[in-house]
Amino acid sequence: MQSLPQVLEQRLVQWDLDGRMRFLSGQKGIDFSSNDYLGFAQDQTLRSLILQSIQCSEVLFGSTGSRLLRGNSALFEEVEAELGEFCSQESALIYSSGFQANFGVLSALLRETDHVFSDLRNHASLIDGIRLSRAQKKIYSAFDLAGLEKNLREVQGKDALKLIVTESIFGMDGVKAPLLELVELAEKYQAHVLVDEAHATGIWGDFRNHRGGGLVQSLGLSSRVLATVHTAGKALGLGGAWVACSKKLKSYFLQASRPMMFSTAPMPIMPLSFRVALKYWKSVGMNRAHQVIEKSDELARILGKHPQSIPVILYQVGENAQAMTLALSLQKVGYDVRAIRPPTVPEGTARLRICVHANHSLDELEGFASKLLELSASMNLRNQYQR
Repeated sequence: MQSLPQVLEQRLVQWDLDGRMRFLSGQKGIDFSSNDYLGFAQDQTLRSLILQSIQCSEVLFGSTGSRLLRGNSALFEEVEAELGEFCSQESALIYSSGFQANFGVLSALLRETDHVFSDLRNHASLIDGIRLSRAQKKIYSAFDLAGLEKNLREVQGKDALKLIVTESIFGMDGVKAPLLELVELAEKYQAHVLVDEAHATGIWGDFRNHRGGGLVQSLGLSSRVLATVHTAGKALGLGGAWVACSKKLKSYFLQASRPMMFSTAPMPIMPLSFRVALKYWKSVGMNRAHQVIEKSDELARILGKHPQSIPVILYQVGENAQAMTLALSLQKVGYDVRAIRPPTVPEGTARLRICVHANHSLDELEGFASKLLELSASMNLRNQYQR
């Protein structure tokens, strides 16, 4: 077997010295780290419904090729229409993952002559999609909208696409984007808004009409954004993703989104599972979504902090080694929470990312908070709550 090239070995050594080494670990302890906010991934009723759907279906098991070749079927298009309705859009386009969706959508929309405004907290998939497009990029902060407006004003009137890109919930910072203000700025300067709803899908939506399309939908902004991107691998407990958009924009992606054009289609089990999960969400999802928010706010109060009504709570530590020590100490006493370190977050801001689930009991929340504060005190860490 060939040895690792020396330059790669040196990179490994440096990552270890910087406290950045990452390792795969199993699932054990009470789950405070996964994105399974509604408990769908472990829901035996949903599992049984999906298996029944697969057994009763006559669709092929395998993908067979790209959707532009022979990988398409009526099932994909029917479910995409259902996903679009779930998100208050005309249609949708399914991708194999959220990363692929963001990467594929942005690299298709933007060209070198276009202008893109990306929030500094955006996920790596959004960042990489923008990089591939080579569009003219400006980084802004959701908490400095005056700076964003200045950047928009500078390109006003130019004959090019102007696109504001944001997440609705920043999953590594535990804060909401000011979506209404972003949309109003876009309309003022003839720009458009693309929103990644990964951490909001199934948690917020138009509950009166049994739709869980996310924060954009809950604010009544669906008709005022260009598109929204959704993952099924978080609150819906599955995997895969979709972009919700107009039929015309979907047609555009069929011509220009390379991950869709040149990838083998997702297995038909994916749209089948989407259909079942959407139906199940309409039965139990709204009630569980309310529970998630209530329990997240309760955990914040137990920690002595202001509730944010978000299923992700960030506990900032600072140094990489301290964050790892705190996380491992919590894991040893039965709480599965993980440390988030650079390059996922900026240098010096290593943190614990705490995910609240609908099935957490009050005793579990109180026990976790008590142990977290106890261990922090023993390590002489200040109780740093990331807003």
